[in-house]
Amino acid sequence: MRIDVFTLFPSMVDGFTSQSLLGKARESGVVEVRCHDPRDHATDSHRTVDDAPFGGGAGMLMRPEPIFAAVEEADPPRPLLLLSPGGRTFDQRYAFELSELEGFSLLCGRYEGIDHRVREHLVDDEISVGDVVLAGGEVAACLVIEAVTRLLPGVMGNEVGPLTESFGEGRLLEEPQFTRPADFRGWEVPEVLRSGNHALIERWRRAQALHRTIQHRPDLIEALGGLSVDDARLLEEFPPIPYPLPANPD
Repeated sequence: MRIDVFTLFPSMVDGFTSQSLLGKARESGVVEVRCHDPRDHATDSHRTVDDAPFGGGAGMLMRPEPIFAAVEEADPPRPLLLLSPGGRTFDQRYAFELSELEGFSLLCGRYEGIDHRVREHLVDDEISVGDVVLAGGEVAACLVIEAVTRLLPGVMGNEVGPLTESFGEGRLLEEPQFTRPADFRGWEVPEVLRSGNHALIERWRRAQALHRTIQHRPDLIEALGGLSVDDARLLEEFPPIPYPLPANPD
């Protein structure tokens, strides 16, 4: 897979994507990340890529010429996605969609935004990592790249993992997990996980995933059309283990 990133800070993206499993994926050729700096296409000695907005207003906007020139020279894989708070919300389903492509490209904004003609005539769509405003799109781009590339065959070394973890095939949050020691400061691993009864363990895991999703993300249950009869029985069979409640934003 080839991923092109257009950014005023290519070292931020290149540094992040050179680490850990993503770095190994780049080294092995599973994924290719190319960074392009629009400043390289600025026409003045100061490599200016921003200017004041017409009609006035706070801050500066990224000019269209360097962006168009950078994209046209690179001829990047499509779709070209602009990182923007107003874009389609990026989630695990979107990550799976992008992972099935041969490649895609990301455009990182800076300052107060980008000249609208870039949106209208250059990019294919906009993508948002959440209802939050960042100083630029680089952090968001790194998030998208990692979420997508870890789904590619051979990257994680565990092809089942992406299917069973949170927001995977089951559309639920992942169940709580435990490792050694079995007893830590008097807090014991649930007996069912040490039973060796794999069928029972799978039922327990499903029940705990349901409990956690109902507690933290009931909207995901609603999106599934509610609980099935079998799931309702699982909830009765296996009570929830303690799990921290999210802070109340109010």
